[in-house]
Amino acid sequence: MDRVDTMKVFTRVFERKSFSAAAEDLNLPASTVSDIIKKLEAKIGVVLLERTTRQVSPTIDGESFYHRCLSIIQEVEDAETFLSGEKPKGALRVDVHGTLARHFLMPKLPEFLATYPEINLFLSEGDRIADVIREGIDCVLRVGNIQSEELVAKQIATLEEVTVASPQYIQQFGLPSDYQALDEHQMVGFRATGSSSPMPLEFCTDGKTHTLSINTSLTVNSAETLVIAARSGLGIIQVPRYHVAQDISEGRLVPVLEGCPPAPSPVSVLYPRNRKYASRVKVFVDWLEDIF
Repeated sequence: MDRVDTMKVFTRVFERKSFSAAAEDLNLPASTVSDIIKKLEAKIGVVLLERTTRQVSPTIDGESFYHRCLSIIQEVEDAETFLSGEKPKGALRVDVHGTLARHFLMPKLPEFLATYPEINLFLSEGDRIADVIREGIDCVLRVGNIQSEELVAKQIATLEEVTVASPQYIQQFGLPSDYQALDEHQMVGFRATGSSSPMPLEFCTDGKTHTLSINTSLTVNSAETLVIAARSGLGIIQVPRYHVAQDISEGRLVPVLEGCPPAPSPVSVLYPRNRKYASRVKVFVDWLEDIF
């Protein structure tokens, strides 16, 4: 195994904090991965990783070596791709909201994979900011204003938001004429992972944004369940329009307070601050911008 391949093994163990997880990612026996790291440490005369029964953690030298390795690997991959004229290839791990994946990505994914047949794409679904480095994820696709010290965010689109309720709900509670008239209404609360309370409703009027929390009939942490609850007449919700466009067109949900809609939500790709785009990540992000 050459030096660059050895570095790839080391960086994957570093990121996954596990020999077995890294071996699975790289399709190698765990014993082979362990031997590669032992030989690397013996060659350079430095302990890079501390092993315990539960996990692997880097030494100070290991941290420094990891960042050097990342830079070298990316430069080599980019140089090879540029000089050979080959298309980007290799494993690409992306974490994305399930609804985004199903609505935007999956219908056009065959075209991307046909264009880049040697990219091996793994999609995981989540509604949190995954531990990108620990889980070996290359980039994360998220909706909303995401703040993270470890991740760089690149906005690629915005999504129109809409306030909706079911016909049954409107029949029971009436159609609100203004957001200030919602005291007698109720919402289905949405609580994001890691949050202690439901997100308030948001209304934009006269260039200002107003937030409002009203009575909740139910609080959920799933976008799919949120829409189902609204269809069942349990309260007002605010979601990206694409998520309920068919419900609106078929009369299961009705837009309300269209004169003061929520602010559009940014869609961003996030990736570790200490990495620059590998070529396979760059073409994937370019593709995302096109489909959105």
